Amino acid sequence: MTNKIPFTVDHVGSFLRPESIKKARQQAADGIITSAELRELENQEIAKLVEQQKAAGIKGITDGEFRRGFWHIDFLENLHGVVGYVPETGYNQQFHGKAAPSYNIRVEDRIAFNPDHPFLADFIFLNEQVETEPGYYAKATIPSPTMILRQELLANDGTSKIDTIYPDLQEFYRDLAETYRDAIQAFYQIGCRYLQFDDTNWAFLADADKRTELKEKGIDPNEIAQICADIINEALKDKPQDLTITTHICRGNHASSWLFSGGYEPIAKELFSTKYDGFFLEYDSDRAGDFAPLRYWNNSDSKVVLGLITSKHPELEDVTSVIERINEATQYVPLENLAISPQCGFASTQEGNKLTEEEQWAKINFLQEIAEQVW
Repeated sequence: MTNKIPFTVDHVGSFLRPESIKKARQQAADGIITSAELRELENQEIAKLVEQQKAAGIKGITDGEFRRGFWHIDFLENLHGVVGYVPETGYNQQFHGKAAPSYNIRVEDRIAFNPDHPFLADFIFLNEQVETEPGYYAKATIPSPTMILRQELLANDGTSKIDTIYPDLQEFYRDLAETYRDAIQAFYQIGCRYLQFDDTNWAFLADADKRTELKEKGIDPNEIAQICADIINEALKDKPQDLTITTHICRGNHASSWLFSGGYEPIAKELFSTKYDGFFLEYDSDRAGDFAPLRYWNNSDSKVVLGLITSKHPELEDVTSVIERINEATQYVPLENLAISPQCGFASTQEGNKLTEEEQWAKINFLQEIAEQVW
């Protein structure tokens, strides 16, 4: 198995929150404990999680997103020009399953990176825990810049002010790229060498129903896909050579429910034109389509991470079938450029998916067993 990032067995980022954190977050919200007391408990649980990941053979180690309520909003609402708010009509994307909490972000001013972003202090703490042993990397996970574009342009619920803030949308796109260039440099300066952009926007653009809705609004999904690729590449263009940046393409993940369906074919050409070092792709169900879109993968210095193991339910997949699918993917990507992971995080929101912590780690151990047989 290769030690090149992404690692042969990797993971998306989030883990189930311990009950102690869920309880403490509620106590902090109710004013029973202070934010400092909450943070100290989070520190303790994150330190435990680091050791659990090491024990499970994980090399790219996250804080499990233990400090977050959402996989994306906590980061985005701490950028300059972006605010979190409670929508009157609820979250504007309909999950197939349990509805997501009614909270979202919107742009209210020109966007820029916040040099005092709280995620930087969070990463410093994580890195201190991980660096106690060589061979491990602290992995930071943040939402892609295109998540802001999707919210303001594609999933606009009628409240967006983007046209007044950015009469010329090209300036909006430039600010998104610059904001993330600054974010990349900020994480790099504090020691980050493994950074991941999480992204449900590509799955939105691949979903047949969403593509139809966009066309009815006069929006060309193919044109938007190219704009998204351009924004991402502009953000990545000054990336330090020793910093690995990957992306995870997600179809939605909240309490074991999902948002989007459809294979990668409609967006594969644009997606694989982005200069990421790795692509975490969901391939755990028929909703993900086949491997044919991997023919657009063209960067032999990058890896494709096959999300063949679901994080949405506890049952373990059939090992023979998983190995067969890995072999099938080698028609398009050499085995040395493939890796495996869960299809998504285990807790993209603080509620978490419908499985136990024991079942969560069984999934990770199962991935290690598969990798030993294949690589």
